[in-house]
Amino acid sequence: MRALLQRVTEATVTVDGQTVGRIGPGLLILVCAMPDDDAARAEALAAKIAKLRIFRDAAGKMNLALPDTGGAALVVSQFTLAADTSRGNRPGFSGAAPPALGQALYDHFADHLASLGLPVERGVFGAEMQVALVNDGPVTIWLEN
Repeated sequence: MRALLQRVTEATVTVDGQTVGRIGPGLLILVCAMPDDDAARAEALAAKIAKLRIFRDAAGKMNLALPDTGGAALVVSQFTLAADTSRGNRPGFSGAAPPALGQALYDHFADHLASLGLPVERGVFGAEMQVALVNDGPVTIWLEN
């Protein structure tokens, strides 16, 4: 699975003019399942993110993980993280998992994050979404397992 993490002071996701997910301080997590991914990879990625120390401590150093801060996660499916730009000027997305597998792993990933004690909000898989965020730092990290 692939994930792009953005440390945020706030983030929202809107579908058809309706806000479907909103968080204050925490992580916006854009996630993409790949064809060879499975539930174990989704759980491993969620566990890694939950333990990743990218939040400031009292001394201003990146030394705290999301659970230490009381922050939340906003998880948004993003098949475009599988973009192949090696040929031409139009990206290809055939490297992303098929929709049924992608949705199952997206849901499993978000559910596993929640099972780790994190407040989790979600986008809507496969929907046209508008995502708004205030990147904190800015801190943006790419993860792949």
